[in-house]
Amino acid sequence: MPVFDSRSFKDHEQVVFISDEKTGLKAIVAVHSTALGPATGGCRFWDYYATHKGSPVDVAQTRGEQDAVYDVLRLSRGMSYKNAMAGLRLGGGKSVIIGNSRELGTPELMAAFGRAVNKLGGMYYAAEDVGTSPDMMEAVHTETDYVAGLAEGEFATGDPSPHTALGVFVGIKAACEHKYGSDSLEGKTVAIQGVGHVGAVLADHLRDAGAKIIIADIVQSNIDAVLKNGPAEVVEPSRIHAVDCDVFAPCALGGGINPKTIPEIKAKVIAGAANNVLETEGVDDQALMERGILYAPDYVINAGGIISVEFEVHKEKIQGDMRKTKVLRIGETLKEVFETAEKDGRPSGIVANEMAEAIIKAAQDKTLSAAAE
Repeated sequence: MPVFDSRSFKDHEQVVFISDEKTGLKAIVAVHSTALGPATGGCRFWDYYATHKGSPVDVAQTRGEQDAVYDVLRLSRGMSYKNAMAGLRLGGGKSVIIGNSRELGTPELMAAFGRAVNKLGGMYYAAEDVGTSPDMMEAVHTETDYVAGLAEGEFATGDPSPHTALGVFVGIKAACEHKYGSDSLEGKTVAIQGVGHVGAVLADHLRDAGAKIIIADIVQSNIDAVLKNGPAEVVEPSRIHAVDCDVFAPCALGGGINPKTIPEIKAKVIAGAANNVLETEGVDDQALMERGILYAPDYVINAGGIISVEFEVHKEKIQGDMRKTKVLRIGETLKEVFETAEKDGRPSGIVANEMAEAIIKAAQDKTLSAAAE
């Protein structure tokens, strides 16, 4: 897999490979941009090798590590775009730890990761993501202050998941208004793929708004927790994208919108919390547009969590409804993306990319201009 010539690597400032033999840590930190502020993004702990289980060990290792590189590059670039579109004073970065978090995610390993982050000197701030927990981030915090989303501390903002879920809920309403002519979710059916920390809270918002929900998850306890709070139809994970619904909300891992699934999607709106939901940007969003399906660019709609974290990174106490007000603006940003895409006859994903890139370039130009004076 070429790295320097790939679109995923485009404009990255730094990529760091980390290992610690004692704890078994294998990690990658990707800093895409610091034009708007310190690169900030979650630490994903994922077993990339497991995807290639059954292949010879050396093949599984090579392909798994290639997947990890591709993932961290796409995710970090997405964070730059996400932070730019949310109007934050943060750049874009991401990290991945390779392996099974239940087996390897010890306090010692997370502390080793924290030491590595600390060596970057504030260029990158880590936060919770898929496979990591608040406790694990506390272990990172024992070795560095460059971590956000903590449960305790003077500027702690806590679990970002509820804020992500609120932003997705607001984004779904904005998408429905654009596609169906009303932001009311009364009587609408929403299919949620993945009901973990974010998807479960989103399910509650949707039910409270009068929507019927269909859910799927590979973890039974996640499904049980949602059903405990109210009614939901449960389907197999392999079917959730193809159910009869008004809105499909991917809230699991990325890549689920691809040439295989797109022809099977019945929803006219795709709006969810998953990052990098398009397998191939510019291709899959074009295919969605041609089918008359409105796509809410993932990094725009799922920015609620990073909006919460911004205050912590900049050591600012949250005053009143400052955080909620910023999260609610996600709906207005999406409306601008939808209207521009419709007017230009282009995919919403491409339009959002160009908007984000313009914001980042303006910040870079400003910095260069100041340095030249």
